[in-house]
Amino acid sequence: MLARYFRLLPVDDYRRSARRHDREILALAVPAFGALVAEPLFLMADSAIVGHLGTTQLAGLGVAATLLATLTGVFVFLAYATTAAVARRIGAGDRRAAIQQGVDGVWLALLLSAVLVAVTVPLAPWLVGLFGASGSAAPYAVTYLRISALGIPAMLTVLAATGVLRGLQDTRTPLAVAVAGFSANALLNLGLVYGAGLGVAGSAWGTVVAQNGMAAAYLAVVLRGARRHRASLRPDPAGIRACARAGGPLLVRTLSLRAVLVIATAVAARLGDVQVAAHQVAMTLWGLLAFALDAIAIAGQAVIGRYLGAGDVAGTRAATRRMVQWGIGAGVVLGLLVAAGRPLYVPLFTPDAAVQARLAEVLLVVALVQPVSGVVFVLDGVLMGAGDGAYLAWAMPATLAVFAPAALLVPATGGGLVGLWWAMALFMLARLVVLGWRARGGSWLVTGAVRA
Repeated sequence: MLARYFRLLPVDDYRRSARRHDREILALAVPAFGALVAEPLFLMADSAIVGHLGTTQLAGLGVAATLLATLTGVFVFLAYATTAAVARRIGAGDRRAAIQQGVDGVWLALLLSAVLVAVTVPLAPWLVGLFGASGSAAPYAVTYLRISALGIPAMLTVLAATGVLRGLQDTRTPLAVAVAGFSANALLNLGLVYGAGLGVAGSAWGTVVAQNGMAAAYLAVVLRGARRHRASLRPDPAGIRACARAGGPLLVRTLSLRAVLVIATAVAARLGDVQVAAHQVAMTLWGLLAFALDAIAIAGQAVIGRYLGAGDVAGTRAATRRMVQWGIGAGVVLGLLVAAGRPLYVPLFTPDAAVQARLAEVLLVVALVQPVSGVVFVLDGVLMGAGDGAYLAWAMPATLAVFAPAALLVPATGGGLVGLWWAMALFMLARLVVLGWRARGGSWLVTGAVRA
C-alpha cells in the first residue's frame, strides 16, 4: 500500500531530495518536540509541588487536571486546522492572508473559551463528582478546577497561536515560549503554594498566570506580524466561521480518539488492580513515545500545507515519502529502546513484582507497534496539512468501530491486559490501512491557497 512512496529515483536525485526534505523536517520537528513536552511538564511540576502538601491534595489535583485536559484537549483542532490553513497561504505567497487566517483562529479560540469557562466554573462540583473523587479530595479538586478554568482562554489562545506559527514554518518560537512558561509555572507555584501559603489554590493560580504569560507572548508575535503585513485584527465573522468549519471534522476525529483511550482504561479497570496499574504506566509511556512521533507529524502539517499552497504536487509526494521513511525509522528505534530497556526502567515505576511482570509483557506489544505508529502519525499529519479533515472525520470513527468490539471482548475471552494491548495494536493497524489507502490516492492533493 505504501510502495508508492518508495519509488526509485536516480541515486544523485534521491540524495539531493532526501537532504533537502531532511533539513525541512528536522528544522520543524526538533523544536516541535520540545514544545510538545511542555504541557506534561506543567502537570509534573504541579504534581511534585502539591504532592508534598498531602495525599488528598494530590488526589484532588489529579482529578481536576484530568478534567481540565479533557475539556481543553478536544479543541486541539485550533492548532491543527490553523496550521494547515496558514501554511497553504504561505505556500501561495500571500503572507497577509496567512496571518489574517491566524487572527480568525485566535478569535474562534476566545469565543469557544468564553463558553467553556461559563460552563466549567459553576458546574465544577458536578464534574468532579462524575470522576468519583473521594469526599476528602473533592474540595481540592473543585478549588483547583474553578481557578484553573480562568486560564482556559489563555490555553485555547496558545493552541490557535501555535497553529499560526507552525503554519508560518516557525516551531522555534513555540519552543522558547514553552520553556519560559514551564520555568515561570514552577517558580510561581513554589512561591504561591509554600511562600504565600495558598496550598492547592496557589498551584492553580501559578499555572493560570504562567498560561496567560504564554498567551501574551504568542499574541505579541501574531500582532507584530499583523501590523507588518497590514492584516486586520478585528473579528471577521466569515473568517471565524471558516475556521470553525475546518476544525469541525477534526473535532470528530479527536473525540473518537478520546473514546478509544476511555474504553481502554475502562476495560483495564475491569481486569483488576494489578492490570489497571500496569495499564496506566503503559499508557504514560505510550504518550511519551507519541510526542516524538507527533513532532514529525507537526512538521508534516506545516510542510504539506505549504507545498499544496504553492501548487507543487510532486514536492508534496516527495516530502510525504521522506516523512514516512522518518516515521518508520523513528518507530523502529523507539521500539527497540522500549523492548531492550524494560529491565532498567520498569522497576522505576513500581516495586510490585506482579505489576512489573504485566507491564513487561505489555511493553513488548507497545514496542512492536511503534513502526506502525510512526507511519500512522506521519500520514495523519500529512492529511491534516492537506486540509483533508472530512476524510479524517470518517476514518477515526471507523477505526474506533474496529477497536471497541475487540477491546470489550477481552474480559470475556480471558485475554488479560496483553489482549487489551493487542486490541490497541489492531486499532493502529486499522488506522494504517485507512490512512495509507487515502494517501496512496490523489483525492487529498488539492492545491491552492484555500482548499475548496
